[in-house]
Amino acid sequence: MTATNGKRKIRYAVVGLGWFAQEAALPSFANAENSELVALVSNDPTKNEELSKMYGIEHTYSYEEYEDCLASGEIDAVYIALPNHLHCDYTVRAANQAIHVLCEKPMAITEQECEAMIKAANDNNVKLMIAYRLHLEEANLQAVEIVRSKQIGEPRIFNSIFTQQVEEGNIRLRDVTGGGTLYDIGIYCINAARYLFQDEPIEVFAVAANKGEQRFSEVEEMASVILRFPNERLATFTCSFGSASVSTYQIVGTQGDLQVKPAYPWQGEIKHYLTINGETQERTFEDHDQLAAEFTYFSNCILEDKDPEPSGTEGLIDVAIIQALYQSIETRQPVQIQTSERHQRPTSDQTIERPSSDEKPDLIHAAAPSGQS
Repeated sequence: MTATNGKRKIRYAVVGLGWFAQEAALPSFANAENSELVALVSNDPTKNEELSKMYGIEHTYSYEEYEDCLASGEIDAVYIALPNHLHCDYTVRAANQAIHVLCEKPMAITEQECEAMIKAANDNNVKLMIAYRLHLEEANLQAVEIVRSKQIGEPRIFNSIFTQQVEEGNIRLRDVTGGGTLYDIGIYCINAARYLFQDEPIEVFAVAANKGEQRFSEVEEMASVILRFPNERLATFTCSFGSASVSTYQIVGTQGDLQVKPAYPWQGEIKHYLTINGETQERTFEDHDQLAAEFTYFSNCILEDKDPEPSGTEGLIDVAIIQALYQSIETRQPVQIQTSERHQRPTSDQTIERPSSDEKPDLIHAAAPSGQS
């Protein structure tokens, strides 16, 4: 750890320098007062060279040098923004070197990988947090409070659409790296249903559709899902890589409903439309730096020796649900599911707001899934 003005900072290496790491994560360290970016890990020498200059980073490593980075004494934590199929290996290796891990979602590809990650963190007494940034974001946490306070009565229905166009060749469209709509964007809908219902699904059903474009030769174009929760509540959503950009959810209770638009963005304003007894109130939540909030929260957990709320168990449950959904798609049958118990859930107490930045960083050998940054 380094100390600035008497305050300790957690030193991070960012592992994987794709679009999201460059666009969202790297600039956010400037707004996370207890966190410091000190190392970059990538197999692209140009990324390492140019980004280290851009951010004043002294230490860069290739993937083959990852162990050297972990053992260097230069870092306290890693932020893993690698393709999904590498999350487990790079998390376990970091934990084994007593380095704390903030890992992007989905946590991994299989439940077994998630369990290995949790075990490695526990065995080495390190913090493991899965990067559910919306667990710290005001609009989503206020939605949780609206439901918990019974403003809309008893919550009965959750429905969501999360769609976008993903260009051919993007890693999200590759099966071997853990691509697919459910792992990549469906996970947001699953997680939102869980934190709004404050419960876990007991049965799932899904269908996939694919009109045969070459870009969807390895993964589904879209999927529609039904999740049955205890007390006969239903959550439904559709996610797609071949449709216009839409991000919204609605939760309907016995006395009213709440719509959130856009529901899952990492930047920009979010709006609430709360309707009770036929009267609608609109509320706008300002743009904040969600990644800076995430780094701030995780660093606080390390500095204060607290367990992060979006824990390995949180990541494991979503992966278990996704695996059950793919089983349902394959068998064309509902699948019964029993997940791990979840004792902690996000509440408004976790809200962290950091100022947003209007500056867009220059991207090095990276593009957004739609081809636009």
